[in-house]
Amino acid sequence: MAFDGFDPFSVLGIAQTATLDDVKAAFRRVARRLHPDVNRHPGAGAQFQYINNAYEVLSDPAQRSAYEKARTDDDPEHPYFTMRVTPSRRRIQPLDEPQVIYLLADIFPDPRATQDSTERETRLNLCLALDRSNSMNGARLNEVKIAAHQIIDLLNADDIFSIVAFSDRAEVIIPATHVTDKPAMKARVSMMTASGGTEIFQGLNAAVEQTRRFLAPRLVNHILLLTDGHTFGDQMQTLELARTAAKEGILVSAMGLGQEWNNKFLDEIASLTGGSSAYINSSGAVVRFLNTHVRNLSNVFADRLQLSIAPDPDVKLESVFKLQPNPQPLPIGQGFIPLGSLQRNRPTSVLMQFEFPAGLTREFRSIARIVTVGDILAERIHNFHAMSDISVEVSADATVENPPTAILDALGKLTLYRMQERANEALENGDIRQATRHLENLAARLSAMGEVELAQQARAEAQQVAHTSALTEKGRKVLKYQTRHLLLGETTGETT
Repeated sequence: MAFDGFDPFSVLGIAQTATLDDVKAAFRRVARRLHPDVNRHPGAGAQFQYINNAYEVLSDPAQRSAYEKARTDDDPEHPYFTMRVTPSRRRIQPLDEPQVIYLLADIFPDPRATQDSTERETRLNLCLALDRSNSMNGARLNEVKIAAHQIIDLLNADDIFSIVAFSDRAEVIIPATHVTDKPAMKARVSMMTASGGTEIFQGLNAAVEQTRRFLAPRLVNHILLLTDGHTFGDQMQTLELARTAAKEGILVSAMGLGQEWNNKFLDEIASLTGGSSAYINSSGAVVRFLNTHVRNLSNVFADRLQLSIAPDPDVKLESVFKLQPNPQPLPIGQGFIPLGSLQRNRPTSVLMQFEFPAGLTREFRSIARIVTVGDILAERIHNFHAMSDISVEVSADATVENPPTAILDALGKLTLYRMQERANEALENGDIRQATRHLENLAARLSAMGEVELAQQARAEAQQVAHTSALTEKGRKVLKYQTRHLLLGETTGETT
């Protein structure tokens, strides 16, 4: 088998000097927690495949010898990423009721990744899928063209670039190719015109086809989808296409411009692939936003990061939220959760919420096994693993301890995002009074934090709901995306 970034010793949590008896004991120990017969969580099933593979390699003398030779032949100094997992508490009491615990996972690039970085090593396979329906006519399309011109200037001859323009059909403006003739590319962009309605499947399907032409694990294979409207009748097709793209290693980031687009739909497209979703409030912000996004892609250290969370059989995983670099909720019902890219200059951080059952036994006990898998681009290392197995002490005399500052800060800001989500849920259930209360509480919290403009928006939406039983489209998107943005530890300012 090809080993790449797969380390069977790390997967089983044993030393490289482990004997065959050590290997068998480690396998039995992990199997008691994660075997599909005892643990039905998707993360346990996904991880057990790697555990089984590790056992097969290390229990067979020929395979173990081949692995150890391959490891010796490899450069031991190749870059890597690490994962640090911090629990909100390290000691808990055995209560007669369920209790919640949080885990904060920080994934760090190798510190050497930021050294000698005068020349960019990351190569892009980038496709812009641009809505050019009638509603994009005028300033919006002009700003998109300017942004595309500047993106072309950012790229170099080693990058692959393509543009798809779509309305109710798709047209390939620039077929996937190396960026060698920039003036010709810009000329093609300048000729784009607006017409027709919006069918996102048409644009995304054409973009995936262009990305596939040069699809490779050593590249950042990424689609930037920009739209200003609702798609019609093709949502399920589009989401299934996003799932297929994710399996192939293609990430999709989705940006909504203006007010008339479906934020839940674009969120789902992005979360299925490991991309990000964003709200662009004005035509003038398009250029700045797309340029920043492409610059971040050019700074990728590891790509196609996936997080696998395998809680113990009696522990419930309740939610997962990516805090940075692009805050957004993540799906929990799958074995591997796409995280997207790990940049060279900042970590990827994820907050997980678990529920312990009532009546815990007094002992040291495990919570969950967390694994991050990703491709390190510069070294062409596929499926590099970082693993952490987290335990706590259950003790009757456990003192009440404050969670680490990073977790407290994240929870405080995440509460604001969840308040606007609860307001939306109350509206969907027809509970106008509860929705109004959530928005008023949100306004008060934001005001106390010094987020004056966002607090005013929340207060205005509370009044809007009380009088019309509905949020404005602008207010809905501003509150959603700017409360997310607070998780980055920055003031919201103007929406991008």
